[in-house]
Amino acid sequence: MLALPFGALCWPWLGLVGVAVGAGSFLAGGLLLSPDLDTRSNATRRWGPLRLLWWPYRRWLSHRSLVSHTPLIGTAGRLLYLMVLVLAGCLLAQPLGAPTPQQLINSALVLWQEQRPLLITAVVGLEASAWLHLIQDGDPMPRLPRVLRQRSRSRGGRRRTMPQRRSA
Repeated sequence: MLALPFGALCWPWLGLVGVAVGAGSFLAGGLLLSPDLDTRSNATRRWGPLRLLWWPYRRWLSHRSLVSHTPLIGTAGRLLYLMVLVLAGCLLAQPLGAPTPQQLINSALVLWQEQRPLLITAVVGLEASAWLHLIQDGDPMPRLPRVLRQRSRSRGGRRRTMPQRRSA
């Protein structure tokens, strides 16, 4: 519901194309690149048969981990994961005529030089949808790994209570 209003924020600087990129990236971020890709979720099911691509991601990360549910790091991690998959796919599909990973990187650099404002808008749209997800979860910060939680408790992170007096 917020994809179009988010895209409309881009209107003054980027016109209709900016609206489309902003709204589209916000929508894609919410539906396809959700922080919940670390579980069996609606976001994972929306990938259809390609949901298998997210199986290693789910195996490596626990739900609401620092990597998947931290603002900025979570979106960057998902984009990096996708980039590695695409580059590996190109490498494997080279005998079929796919571009080399270097050609793909060079094309991405040219795109960055020519369309930087739109690419920044796309990344901001993805990140904004991730923030919305984290806020809807009720806590925008991820859970600490168990080892760190135990360390913080042993250092006095647990609230102490006063012993109660017995009445006679």
